[in-house]
Order: sequence, then structure tokens, then C-alpha cells
Amino acid sequence: MSEQNFSILILAAGKATRFKSEHSKMLHRLAGRFLGEYILQAAQAAGPDCLHMIIGHEGEAVRKAFARPGLVFIEQSEQLGTGHAVMMARPELEKCSSPTVLALVGDAPLLRPETLLELVETHRQARTAATILTTRLDNPTGYGRIVRAGGRVRSIVEEKVATPAQKRIREINSGIICFSRMHLLKHLEELSAENAQKEFLLTDLVEIFNRHRLKVAAFPVTDSREVLGANDRVELAQIEKLLRLRKAEALMRQGVTVVDPEATYIDPDVEAGQDTVIEPGASLLGRTRLGSDCHIQSYCTITDSSLADRVTVRPCSVISSCEIASGVTLGPFAHLRDGAVIEENARIGNFVEVKKSRVGRASKALHLTYLGDATLGENVNIGAGAVTCNYDGVNKNPTIIEDGVFVGSGNMLVAPVRIGKGSYTAAGSTISEDVPPRSLAIARSPQVTKQDWVKERRPAKPPREKA
Repeated sequence: MSEQNFSILILAAGKATRFKSEHSKMLHRLAGRFLGEYILQAAQAAGPDCLHMIIGHEGEAVRKAFARPGLVFIEQSEQLGTGHAVMMARPELEKCSSPTVLALVGDAPLLRPETLLELVETHRQARTAATILTTRLDNPTGYGRIVRAGGRVRSIVEEKVATPAQKRIREINSGIICFSRMHLLKHLEELSAENAQKEFLLTDLVEIFNRHRLKVAAFPVTDSREVLGANDRVELAQIEKLLRLRKAEALMRQGVTVVDPEATYIDPDVEAGQDTVIEPGASLLGRTRLGSDCHIQSYCTITDSSLADRVTVRPCSVISSCEIASGVTLGPFAHLRDGAVIEENARIGNFVEVKKSRVGRASKALHLTYLGDATLGENVNIGAGAVTCNYDGVNKNPTIIEDGVFVGSGNMLVAPVRIGKGSYTAAGSTISEDVPPRSLAIARSPQVTKQDWVKERRPAKPPREKA
């Protein structure tokens, strides 16, 4: 841990120009979170005295997405470069008494808080005006190069103005710089937009500090992936792959089988118990929790849901914001949503949708059924093709099916309706009135068969001639 207090300034005002997007880069999704959430969490975990985020493009949306206690937003209404962004932050930096300012780019989602603390500590010990987080790349094309002399950093040269010799330099700028607050505020106004980018660039402070004989150093990070930036959608996809592989590897080391990590999508906040198996094509999203010994088969999507132990989800099922108890079997092609609760050892089968309903212990609906706004007791059997008709055009109405009920195939249960304990409903019935316990309800029109109707109404066609 650093012995020196510090503040953090996150630069997040720019447009997503290379994303070819009208939206802020910070609001693009990366492995289930906003892109800006990653750097913000790393910054918070480092424990700064003051935490600031500079916003500009889609500022209100960014503010709404990232608002939290202790975070101060600073508006950069006109985006004139990274140096201009820090100029907009000057009043806040003057109020925060921390002697060190850590400037972070908003699109470095793999950066660890430990690295930030090491950078601050290196800066403190070296007593520099600025310390730049750098790394070495085999192919540094597109990045600003670190030009050194006598061990010190003399300048950061951008790709478009670099000489052939400078382009061969493999040490690159991450965009993350630790400053002495005193020297930053003293020389910030010396920045100029007279450069190739026609912007006020924070990196130009390196040459300014050198002119004033102030020391600038570099802190190389070993794992270059930490400073990877998501500059366009291609790089965003590459980083997402790294994040998802990292998450899958972490789960596997905790006792989870991920059959094919590269074909499985698991968000960072997902948890899973030992001996759970996750097959290829599964997507586990949001704050999903899986118990032990679950089996998530191929091409399921589970979002913000809790599954207890020994739950089997068969292929191509979709589960969203639901609670599933132990021993339940779901699918294939089941759809559970909007707070559905499935109790122990229940079974929800193929092409069954359960919406905002509770299915009791050991109950089952195995085929082609819709259960909406319904409460099922224990040991209920729902026949194929049954539907709870919950919507009357104005209101959603409840269906209550008590313990031990047998609902026949093809039933329409017109809510509000209650079927009493131990009752049966005949196949093909439309049940619109309450059924008392231990009764049989039959609600279908008598069959009428008219013999010879076809013969009388539709004369037989003459046989076709053979070719």
C-alpha cells in the first residue's frame, strides 16, 4: 500500500469516434457491464482521497450510469483534448489536498487496483513531477512512444509524428500518468493546442516538465494486457474475450467444469458452486448464482437468477430474474421470467413459459404450457397445452391451483379462478368458475357428428388421368 495520499481523475468525456457511435464510449457494454465501470471499480478499490470523473459527451447519461457516493463529476462541455479536461478539473484539484494526482483513461478495463497503488508508490519514492505507466509491445503501432534519455522520460511521441527511429521504440504510453499535484497545477496552463492533433494534450506536460528541469520517470507494467485500451469495437471484442476467459478460468479453479471456455459467456459477477457443469453456448449474465452440482446445458441464457443445488437446465432455455430451488429440472426450450419461483423437485418441460408465478414442490408442467400470474401448490400436474388466461385486456388476474390438482390437456383457465385441492379438470375444458376440492370439472361443448356431411356437400372429384 502507498504511504502517500492521492486523488484520482478519470478522463471520460470524449466521443466514441472510432466506435462509429453516437453514444459515449463509457456506456458501451463489455462482458455485462458498462465499459467505464471497470476503471471506476479499480479506482475505488485503490482507495483515493478524492475521486473525480470528467464527463462531456452524453454527460447526463454517464452521470446517471456511474453515480455513487464519493464520486464527483466534472463537466467538460467542449472536448479540446486530455489536457483541456484536466484544466476543467483544476478547481476540484485545488480543493483536494492530496499531494499526488493519478490521471486515468476511462477505457482500460483490465487495469488492476494493485498496479495503480504500485504506480503511486513508485512515484512517491522517485520524487518525480510525473510518472508514466508504460509497457512494451511487440507491435506498438498506433501508440505513443516513450522517448528516454539517461534513464529519464524526455517525451511521448505520437505515432503520426514519430520518426522512423522512434517508431521502432517498443515502450508505449498507456495514457495513465501519476502527477505531483503542485507541479501539475503550476505548469498546466503552459499546454498549447499547437500540435498535430490541434488539442491540449496532457502528454505534452512531459516536455514542459523537462524544460523546467523536473524529473519524469516511467513505471513499466509487466503484463501489457492491463493497459489495453478499447479504442474501437474490434478491440472491445478482443478485451471481452480476455475478460470472459479470465472469469471461466477462475470458476474452473473453484471446482466448476466449463466445457469450452471460449464458447461460454459468463459475466464477472456470476457465482457457481462446486461440481457444476456449464456446457458450450451457455450465457450466464448479470448477478446469476448457481449452486453446487448444477448442469447448465448448451445454449441456455440465465440472467440475474438464483439456482440452488442440483438444478438441471436443458438446452435452449431462457431464465430471467427467477428463483429456482434444489433438484429442479427445466427445459428444453423453457422460458421463465419476471420473478418466477420454482420450488424443490418441480419440473418445467419443453416449450413451457412461466411468468410471475410460483410452482410448488414436485409439481410439473411438461409440455406447451403458459403459466402467468399463477400459484401452484405441491404435486400439481399441468397437462399439455394448458394456458392460464391471466389478462382480460385491462388487468392481470391470478390463477390459484391447490395441492394435488390434475389439470387436463388443452385447458383454458380463465382468471381469476381457483381450482381446489385434489381436483381434476377434463381435457379440452375452459374453466371459468372456481372448482371445489376433490371435484371433477368438465367444461366443453357436446360433440356433434354429422354423418355423410362431406358426401352431401362436396361431391367426389373425378379421378385424375394417368400420364
